[in-house]
Amino acid sequence: MHLTHLACTACAQEHDASVPQNVCTACGKPLYPQYDLAAAGRTLTKAALAARVKSLWRYREVLPVRSDADIVTLGEGLTPLLSAPRLAAKHGLAKLFIKDESLNPTQSFKARGMSTAVSMAKQFGLKKLAAPSAGNAGGALAAYAARAGIEAHIFMPADTPRANVIECRELGAHVTLINGLITDCGAEVAKRKAAEGWFDVSTLKEPYRVEGKKTLGYELAEQLDWTLPDVVLYPTGGGTGLVGMWKAFDEMERLGWIGPKRPRMFSVQASGCQPIVRAFSAGEKFAAEHIGASTKASGLRVPKAIGDFIMLDILRKSGGGAVAVTDEEMIAGVREVGAAEGLFVAPEGAATYAALKHLLATKTVGPDESVVLFNTGAGVKYLECFGG
Repeated sequence: MHLTHLACTACAQEHDASVPQNVCTACGKPLYPQYDLAAAGRTLTKAALAARVKSLWRYREVLPVRSDADIVTLGEGLTPLLSAPRLAAKHGLAKLFIKDESLNPTQSFKARGMSTAVSMAKQFGLKKLAAPSAGNAGGALAAYAARAGIEAHIFMPADTPRANVIECRELGAHVTLINGLITDCGAEVAKRKAAEGWFDVSTLKEPYRVEGKKTLGYELAEQLDWTLPDVVLYPTGGGTGLVGMWKAFDEMERLGWIGPKRPRMFSVQASGCQPIVRAFSAGEKFAAEHIGASTKASGLRVPKAIGDFIMLDILRKSGGGAVAVTDEEMIAGVREVGAAEGLFVAPEGAATYAALKHLLATKTVGPDESVVLFNTGAGVKYLECFGG
């Protein structure tokens, strides 16, 4: 609505937002949409939100779609921010919250990004979309593409949770299983997309999925009465949720909604796939590929992320960090969170709880800090992870 242009996250080169774009044509890094925030702020006010639609499209002025007719929605966003009093009491925390993204359409946070990406694809008149997926992104792409009447071509590792594969197929997507990791699936999309006429909507390889994800940051501020938490723990594969929130915080400050204070952001990864954790510990700007990546948390099995430098910069600027947890800790965490708070969280969501334990044990997080854990999906999609 108030989109002005796209800017490279690395070299700042501007790109035309009126035509489909993937990555920066100069350096190959991700592009971010930029807005006329002064114009947006004339109608997008805190007071105006009270009467707005109960979805992420309540922040319409800072989302990229020009016409309402092109919005492809299934009611995504505005998920609950739930207090977790029993888990808080167990660990001596004053304020602990869980942002429950499992209540999105297709039962994961991926619905946010695919809603905005597919809406823009519809605006541009694109007919065929393609993406690699470890599971939930594929399901979201399949759903929103079906809603828009656009073909979806999804490439998934052969050991992707069965629920995700079935979901994609039953939503009408063309699904190809690959013996390998999500990086191998991405290579297949890249190799074939020109000949097949596909537009690539891979994580951060098109500019608009991050815009859906940034609404996590807007919602967090709104739900906490415009005071951001002290600590955010986010399960990180491709990282769009983490970088999207940071983008939202910047936009909200420029809108005059919040001040300069930011949460300390912590990336949580699996010990079997921890490129960001290793790079953070080593003080690196970019993260080397994690060779032989392996974890039951399919959403965390991303051995190399194009947005690695953005994530690492955010973790350092915020005074946060990066934590790796084992699959065993995640699976135990699913049960512990479920028994205490009644939420059947995805292993990726439970990873943030396991990471919190580490941070409390090392006194990296203090008892008086307000903490938000992100549960990015529904545990029911990962039944292979659980016995019985």
